[in-house]
Amino acid sequence: MNEEIVQLTLLQSIDHVMDTIDSEIQEEQDALDVKSGELADREATIGTLTERIDVLEKEQRTLEVEVADERVHVKDRQSKMMQVQTGREQTAILKEIEDAKKGVKEKEEKTVAIMEEMEQLTAEIEENKNLFKGETELLVEETEAVKKAIAAINKKKKSQEKKRTAQAKKLKAQLLKKYDTLRAHRNGLGVVNVVAGVCQGCFMAIPPQQYNLLLRGDEHFDCPTCQRIMYYEPVEEVEEVKVPKKKAPKKAPKKAAKKKE
Repeated sequence: MNEEIVQLTLLQSIDHVMDTIDSEIQEEQDALDVKSGELADREATIGTLTERIDVLEKEQRTLEVEVADERVHVKDRQSKMMQVQTGREQTAILKEIEDAKKGVKEKEEKTVAIMEEMEQLTAEIEENKNLFKGETELLVEETEAVKKAIAAINKKKKSQEKKRTAQAKKLKAQLLKKYDTLRAHRNGLGVVNVVAGVCQGCFMAIPPQQYNLLLRGDEHFDCPTCQRIMYYEPVEEVEEVKVPKKKAPKKAPKKAAKKKE
């Protein structure tokens, strides 16, 4: 195989290890971010419930004032009943008193419903606060654990970075730059093998003449479709495992017929 390709494939192997390490770090951080997000959601829920209680308390105070006014109005109308002379006036006042009492009842029922809702919301807030406290303590512990895990992973990464630096020096600057650019724009894959005339980066067939030149193993070319650096290396074929056929069970010999005497 072409020496440049040998060095490139070695470099790509190191890069793949480093990509795996970066993925491990990201996974650790992502898991922590998810739990931080859940904690923030819990805090937001507590805030929303608290705001709802504030609204209900204001509504309750308003209703209490209105009920007090309605009761004063009822007493005033009842006092006036003693002063009226005509039946029409009495009927009108009785209607006012009835409407006022009905209004008082409706507002009192609404006040009771508000108090029940506030009681339920208060219980939910208390439950969420307890969960928030426990989750916060757990997140602190997990954050420390993730920091240690990432620190351990970064040690492995530094070791690979040294290997990469040493390996990159074995390549020409122009070829290294081309490879790095391809990796950045081709999902981390800059150099690929060609199997049966098909680029293993984009899985598109390459021109037969180009493939024939690659088969020599002393040159490399750019894929006409994805522009990755191509090379040829024989792929070992896996022998098909033959499953032995089951033999048919032997038939029992037929019993000889008895001769007639």
